[in-house]
Amino acid sequence: MAIFDDIKRVLGDALQLGERAGELEKDTPLLGNIPELDSMAVVTVVTALEDYFDIFVEDDEISAETFETVGSLTRFVSEKMTG
Repeated sequence: MAIFDDIKRVLGDALQLGERAGELEKDTPLLGNIPELDSMAVVTVVTALEDYFDIFVEDDEISAETFETVGSLTRFVSEKMTG
């Protein structure tokens, strides 16, 4: 659960969501649901995740499925951290 909470924190900071970050759940849709998450913001979020979790994300690893929900993004980061 800690990674999920960290993901929410990173999303909130990177997208400047303020109090709305606390409302994010695992099934909360990201792309198309959060107006702040446009194509430029995806780059900002990926960079923030790389810095926070000390991971490296290749350009070809970023997909709509990765950013489908907060849960899918959490799974992606978890997989990057373990392997």
